[in-house]
Amino acid sequence: MKLSDPDLFREAAVINGDWIARPDMQVINPASGTAMGSMPDITAEETTRAIKAAEAAMIDWRARTHAQRADILMRWHDLLLQNTEDLAQILTAEQGKPLAEARGEVAYGASFIRWFAEEARRIDGAIIPSPLPGKRILAMKEPVGVCAIITPWNFPIAMITRKVAPGLAAGCTMVVKPSDFTPYSALALAVLAERAGLPAGALNVLTGRPEIIGETLTASPVVRKLSFTGSTRVGALLAEQCAPTLKKLSLELGGNAPFIVFDDADLLAAVEGAMLSKFRNGGQTCVCANRILVQAGIHDEFVAALCKRVTALRVGPGDADGTDIGPMINAAATRKISVHVEDALSRGARRVTPARDLAEQYADPVVLTGATTDMQLAAEETFGPVAPVFRFETEDEAMKLANGTPYGLAAYFYTRDLARAFRVGEALEFGIVALNTGVVSHAEAPFGGVKASGLGREGAREGIEEYLETKAFHLGGLRAP
Repeated sequence: MKLSDPDLFREAAVINGDWIARPDMQVINPASGTAMGSMPDITAEETTRAIKAAEAAMIDWRARTHAQRADILMRWHDLLLQNTEDLAQILTAEQGKPLAEARGEVAYGASFIRWFAEEARRIDGAIIPSPLPGKRILAMKEPVGVCAIITPWNFPIAMITRKVAPGLAAGCTMVVKPSDFTPYSALALAVLAERAGLPAGALNVLTGRPEIIGETLTASPVVRKLSFTGSTRVGALLAEQCAPTLKKLSLELGGNAPFIVFDDADLLAAVEGAMLSKFRNGGQTCVCANRILVQAGIHDEFVAALCKRVTALRVGPGDADGTDIGPMINAAATRKISVHVEDALSRGARRVTPARDLAEQYADPVVLTGATTDMQLAAEETFGPVAPVFRFETEDEAMKLANGTPYGLAAYFYTRDLARAFRVGEALEFGIVALNTGVVSHAEAPFGGVKASGLGREGAREGIEEYLETKAFHLGGLRAP
């Protein structure tokens, strides 16, 4: 990893502007399996210090005008874009995704900062007529307070900017716990935030074991909001831990996205959408197509076209030229993928793409036909490059299959029938529904799930509301007696 600006690579946590370097834990490059650096294992006491720093910093930060906060965020945005190549190199080294995807993530992450910098200027309230003479009611928007942010390893830049930017724009201050698999992207973002003029204590980044840091954050009465992206199991645990202090919660949790292709679909567009949705980041995304449902009349043609595309995917280190799919994040991830594939084959599925001889840190992109609801991959997120194809006959059958999951994050479907588009779009029990496209992640769009996929929305106008409280301010004595 060669950086134009080596100072962006920090093996240290940051609390109140102080960088704390201790080689307590190693960070592993998933492509090589070797350590790429170390990080401190932040203690409960240090976590408490970060919370206090954020509380103190908020006095000044919330007092700044919307425009002043927006200007700092825009400088942060510009610095991300100016340092795209270095940020992408760091991201690929710690997470594994191909450099082309890493560069795309930097731009995607920066888009959230720009969006919420602009939204900061549009935070407003309302004047409400009072039922009593000589009085008025103001609905005032105020920052919720100190926020705890816990992010995953699959999008270590975008998941932070999607949560941190709206909070900072609203006047909140942040204590961020990135994944211990991918801390360096978060720390590089903190370096650039400092350079942009963000005051000390407004953005604290803590590295180390999630149990110690997480328990301290959830127990603190000073922390008024928690935003988490990760598994439903951990999200439920965090919600339980936050209950005694009644924190505001944003939880983006597990998914089990159906990708439905009806007989009247544009075949080539559907295949392209499936490739984008299923194989982005090696299938390690919460909104990736986990179950591909194809109507009988187009099934065989769709499978043949999908197999051709999947067979052409190139697997290798993320920093190698031409790589389409990099390594999985760790050995546990590749084991889970193997278990899902073997379980499906044992229950009657058929592999229709050729097997490859790959090193253990890589997962073989595979298309399976004959998938059924009794297979593990029908009920659980595979989180890897496995495309199971389920055949269906009728629209009603497709809806039962698609909604037959406790999760409700994203769903995709392809049809050229306008009436069906509205029927299916309204019938799908998911927070995000895509018609004739495999891409659903934009700063301008609300992002979040229903059912076991979580609470709240990120991005769009709704994203900044998650960091605001509404105060009813009743004014009397406005008319002379």
